[in-house]
Amino acid sequence: MLIDFNEIPEVTLPGMNKGTGEMSSRMFVMDEGKAILCRIHPGGSIGNHRHDGGMDMNYVLSGEGMASCDGRYEILRPGCMHVCPKGSEHSIKNTGKDDLVLLTITVNV
Repeated sequence: MLIDFNEIPEVTLPGMNKGTGEMSSRMFVMDEGKAILCRIHPGGSIGNHRHDGGMDMNYVLSGEGMASCDGRYEILRPGCMHVCPKGSEHSIKNTGKDDLVLLTITVNV
């Protein structure tokens, strides 16, 4: 199966999960999970939320940020992956001057 994010319309969302600012995303959804190309714009964040349905993996393509998972903080930079296990809570914040670009994979387990 090929997922071509260029063919998926981009949607801009304000304050996702009660976060700040805006993010834009292109989302592919299937029964087993989701693949999301996401851009958290400067000053934006995804608010703290719980993953009860499965695991959330966020690979950093570009930009700078910070993630929190169950109270532990992680610095995000290109080449790193932030993982939020099933049953955990996390948030992600853009701390840089450019978009924080993530490839997010959620797996329903």
